[in-house]
Amino acid sequence: MELSKSKCPIDKKCASQISALLQPLAPLQVQEYFKELISTRECQGIKVHQNTQFGKGVHADLDFKEGELILKDQMLVGIQHLSNKIDCLVCSFCFKFIGSIELQIGRKLYLHNLGVPTSNSSNKGTLATVSDDFDDTNSSDEENDHYMKDCKNSEKCASSSSRQKVSLPKGVTESLMNGDLVLPHSNKFPLPSAISCPGECGEAFYCSKLCSEADWASSHSLLCTGERSQSLSRDALLRFIQHADETNDIFLLAAKTIAFTILRYRKLKAACLIGKQNCTDSVELDRSGLSLLLEAWKPVSVGHKRRWWECISLPNDVDDEIAFRMEVRDLAFTSLQLLKAAIFDQECEPLFSLEIFGNLIGMFEQNNLDLVVASPVEDYFLYIDDLPYPEKSKAEEITEPILDALGDEYSICCQGTAFYPLQSCMNHSCHPNAKAFKREEDRDGQATIIALRPISKGDEVTISYIEEEVPLEERQALLADYGFKCRCARCLQENT
Repeated sequence: MELSKSKCPIDKKCASQISALLQPLAPLQVQEYFKELISTRECQGIKVHQNTQFGKGVHADLDFKEGELILKDQMLVGIQHLSNKIDCLVCSFCFKFIGSIELQIGRKLYLHNLGVPTSNSSNKGTLATVSDDFDDTNSSDEENDHYMKDCKNSEKCASSSSRQKVSLPKGVTESLMNGDLVLPHSNKFPLPSAISCPGECGEAFYCSKLCSEADWASSHSLLCTGERSQSLSRDALLRFIQHADETNDIFLLAAKTIAFTILRYRKLKAACLIGKQNCTDSVELDRSGLSLLLEAWKPVSVGHKRRWWECISLPNDVDDEIAFRMEVRDLAFTSLQLLKAAIFDQECEPLFSLEIFGNLIGMFEQNNLDLVVASPVEDYFLYIDDLPYPEKSKAEEITEPILDALGDEYSICCQGTAFYPLQSCMNHSCHPNAKAFKREEDRDGQATIIALRPISKGDEVTISYIEEEVPLEERQALLADYGFKCRCARCLQENT
């Protein structure tokens, strides 16, 4: 059944190339790819196997104890939710918190006080602008003395679990951002300095030059809105970002993946042309072009795919399912057209088909893991709260009014979504033997998988895609959105 009147001409024009891109890799190719990938990871005690019943699966290659780390998996692509960027300043590549405790707090207070909308177009260059605005601000000793007196007289909240926001004295937020006001014991929580985007967009910041260069090379050079952007049109790119902000930021993840593939293709082509400088056969060149595109696409090809508008969960208040799925398809098509105007590459034309775009988003819909990084700001205030008296009282003369100004939002962590190639191979069980769990030392965007109980060599490593404490019928209904009926030992036992 045709779901929409929106027609994408590239779907028909590039049908054979699209089919090749969506064709799953052979089982041997899958195992070889993941074997090489695992060798680059911190933990190498697992294997990926392909089988006919469940597709891919992750199996233990050694024994794991309860609580032991099984895997740290680096994301293929990931994004911080746009609404979260006001609260957390993190590296745009590895998602570590950056700057300083003072900058994290001052920036959050400043942006919330401004009432800044949560959109890239509205926030463009916010941090850079904020820094420029305050470069000439003189926080005199008299102002700081005034702040200290106000702090001492400030009424403390009875409970930290429910805080009503209060205003800080004039100049305190600026002093935090500029580094003129140093909070007690903040040196116990050092953060990497914030490095600006090399494309001068004022939106992306990094914890190191290494992360900056890696992000630029992998996708950001095409998606940067700054002066050095390699996009076709920065205005078109801003329109695409604004549309994603207003509708669904999963489109940004799809854009990152397409940009990643284009840049991989160009790199592969440049290396290939060195060995084919004397080749004049256009047919051979066309064939090599598709081969290069398939090779560039390989990291994406291993993910399970379905069209987004076919696998998206149906909201409870939707009566007309066909109309809803048609609307979702049209939404994806609008986003794709905006992205095409911004970064289209003729040699990678199949990537701009609605079929590829829809399958990419569907892959994210079914395989993504929440990207969560704990906030050092929360850790800082917990540290202050645990200080012995009278040291605690002295520190809280300064920190308590700031905590009151932040309110309950002081503990907001970095939040986003990401696709992790190895984690996405893990099958579901309603009685899993592993889970995604961030330990105290896990302070970046990598996925961390921990054993819930002892796992023997050869056992499959399983996680739960849903809340497994709910009854059988509810679990099966939730899992229907993933396109399968669970037949794990627990479900089979409860079904008898």
